[in-house]
Amino acid sequence: QAQLVESGGGLVQAGDSLRLSCAASGISFRSYDMAWFRQAPGKERELVARINWDNGPRSYSDSVKGRFTISRDNAKNTVYLQMVSLEPEDTAIYYCAAALGLEFNIWGQGTQVTVSS
Repeated sequence: QAQLVESGGGLVQAGDSLRLSCAASGISFRSYDMAWFRQAPGKERELVARINWDNGPRSYSDSVKGRFTISRDNAKNTVYLQMVSLEPEDTAIYYCAAALGLEFNIWGQGTQVTVSS
């Protein structure tokens, strides 16, 4: 069945970098738009970054633009989120998601990112 598995989260200091990975299985990965969402305690889930199935246009939330980069490797069925200049406000659970159409309906279990000041 379809499965997304995130990895790479952890505890870092403000200004540090992290790279999250999301390995997909059970889907035709190269056909799916992929995205990273995050949810901080007490806040709504936020779309952080999105990349089209064809490795084309990418979009970012204003809060991460210029600091985060989403990329994908279709040969490895993996999507990445490179995060630099991390801030305490980036602390959240980060989720990988996949969409074949308009809706992201395949989700990973999430990976915790904690940024200390």
